[in-house]
Amino acid sequence: MAPAQSLYPRSTLKRIIKAHSNKALAKNTDIMIFLDYTLFLQDLLREASIRSKQSGERGISARSIRRVRDMSLRKFKG
Repeated sequence: MAPAQSLYPRSTLKRIIKAHSNKALAKNTDIMIFLDYTLFLQDLLREASIRSKQSGERGISARSIRRVRDMSLRKFKG
């Protein structure tokens, strides 16, 4: 049986976060950031889907994502 593949490279994400924050990271900070990011994307796509259906579009377009982007970013602002 093949080993489980991780969803993202933890060491790369830790290195990026540390370079931007210039602070020490707790043990599972990268996991929390990744989970928050996936929740943000899920919310963004859900809101864009609702908006595109309301405007009569067949699918999600870049325009429908741009319309809900600011609202979703405000929800996830720390």
